[in-house]
Amino acid sequence: MGVDADVAFLRRGAVDLVPEDGLAAKLDIAAREGRPLRVKLGADPSAPDLHLGHTVVLEKLRQFQELGHTVIFLIGDFTARIGDPSGRSETRKPLSSEDVQRNAATYTDQVFRMLSRERTEVRFNSEWMSAMHADDVVRLCSHYTVARILERDDFEQRFRSNRPIGIHEFLYPLVQGYDSVALRADVELGGTDQRFNLLVGREIQKAYGVPPQVIMTMPLLEGTDGVQKMSKSLDNYVGVTESADDMFGKIMSISDELMLRWYDVLAPDAAAQVRGDLARGTLHPRQAKVNLATRQVARFHGDDAAHAAAARFDQRFQRRELPPELVREWRSSDPCPAELSLPGFLTELGLTKSNSDARRLITQGAVRIDGVVVRDERYVPLVQDRSGNAPAALLIEVGKRRVCRAVFGASPA
Repeated sequence: MGVDADVAFLRRGAVDLVPEDGLAAKLDIAAREGRPLRVKLGADPSAPDLHLGHTVVLEKLRQFQELGHTVIFLIGDFTARIGDPSGRSETRKPLSSEDVQRNAATYTDQVFRMLSRERTEVRFNSEWMSAMHADDVVRLCSHYTVARILERDDFEQRFRSNRPIGIHEFLYPLVQGYDSVALRADVELGGTDQRFNLLVGREIQKAYGVPPQVIMTMPLLEGTDGVQKMSKSLDNYVGVTESADDMFGKIMSISDELMLRWYDVLAPDAAAQVRGDLARGTLHPRQAKVNLATRQVARFHGDDAAHAAAARFDQRFQRRELPPELVREWRSSDPCPAELSLPGFLTELGLTKSNSDARRLITQGAVRIDGVVVRDERYVPLVQDRSGNAPAALLIEVGKRRVCRAVFGASPA
């Protein structure tokens, strides 16, 4: 492909390209110099797992690799100690070095589910930042003004509402910009919430005599709640390392409206066809969602696992059959009590992490016993069947993927 075709291919699905003609210019220069572009993506290891939101940018990196360019996956083990203030209404709590190292180790494994190892450099920004002296930091800070920093929306809102802003937070975009100096990045990618930081990188590169990078932003993916961007801390994510069943079930749980948005971001090649088929009535929304879930599961687990997950989901939720492998059994020789305190019981069964977690799920209507939603922490079970002889058995479901059959008055397992 020529430069124009390459730009059109890479531009597809992106929100911002700054400057608009910059990518074509970079491609021209790289071709004349006989080298690939250096394309940077930074990720702070603030949680141990990557999720589908991260894959939007990773997919664009993969496209750069298809055209022969080098991707730099930068793990922000230094910047994670500061905490990215983008989109935050309060100061982030800095991570410990132990948390950073543990999370970083999982990132290096997960990115190669999508990227080519041969065309990827994995770097850590502690390589150069930890080696900086105080005078180096002062010099870096001298290249940007407080007024410019306060132009970013989140800082301005916090300043106007008298919410604290730590001086260390001002350093974050400067350090991210210096990463681009150290790596001599030609292009830097990020979500739309990273636009300010990426633009700062261009200015910092100029200050250090490095040709400024082109920035490309990708759309943010809303989480399963359909409101906030996908985030592990908000528990609205679909992790790339989750089981095929969990991944499939989470995608099937999203609203029809959100499904279309996910098609636009995660499967743009199919989005127009799906919208047209839905409008014509030739495709049912549920089947469209099944197709999306199958496609995403196949990316990380393969076609066979994706189709098997779809079959198990249909068996359980369409035909109301619970496959034995999904049901864990808990047995007790004691008779079923006349009344159960559900928070403690759910935690004992291993269906919830804690009593407070159980109370939250009960309030949300996520707990079902024998097919009925239970919203009271006190539950009075039917102890025996009509014969009066059989032990009581309760089928307890928490959410759509945690199931346990509790059997009372029988020999413990």
